[in-house]
Amino acid sequence: MTLVVLAHGTNDPAGRATWGALLTRVRSLLPDVDVRLAWAGVARPQLADLLPKVPDGPVVVVPAFLASGFHVRRDVPDQLAALGRDDVLVTEPLGPDAVLVDAALSRLRDAGWADERVVLAAAGSTDAVAQADLRVAASLARDRVGVEVPVGYVAGGDPRLADVVAAQDGPVALLTWLLAPGVFHRWATGAGAAVVAEPLGDHPAVASLVADRYRASVALAG
Repeated sequence: MTLVVLAHGTNDPAGRATWGALLTRVRSLLPDVDVRLAWAGVARPQLADLLPKVPDGPVVVVPAFLASGFHVRRDVPDQLAALGRDDVLVTEPLGPDAVLVDAALSRLRDAGWADERVVLAAAGSTDAVAQADLRVAASLARDRVGVEVPVGYVAGGDPRLADVVAAQDGPVALLTWLLAPGVFHRWATGAGAAVVAEPLGDHPAVASLVADRYRASVALAG
């Protein structure tokens, strides 16, 4: 059986290295599974490139996204329909998930977070479902830090991260809701926060969640 981890595309060397390190962790958790990486855009291979080269399924695709936006709900189903593959199982995306919120808070503590006000820094989206997922992630973070955690968007949609940071009373720490380094994280570091966490990256919790999504999909398929 094959597991395809579908990531948001990047040509950033650090981002690509991070995805490679994450896949190494996933392979260590699933030693008998053929684990491959595909990109949703920007880079190759994409699903349309990779799946024709994968032996007959079942194939499990884990969308490595932190919200259910365009790629999860429209792009992936459209690509699979165009390929005519009926042996591909697509799991829920990785986020929002409490496991990842805990991992993001771990990254924040590693960055030196003390008593600064926490803001969740997300790539952002104009998609209503994706925005709702980001609010769920912020709510999970609020439950852990004990105060409201506002959301700021680095790229698409409002409110913009820099505006949310500026609106806070006192220094701000960014809970980085991104999976890999790249341009979005660089923009986040310029938003005026005192502390900026690293992306989730190859945190063991991310690899474990990918493996769990795979196992659950296989079990459900019988």
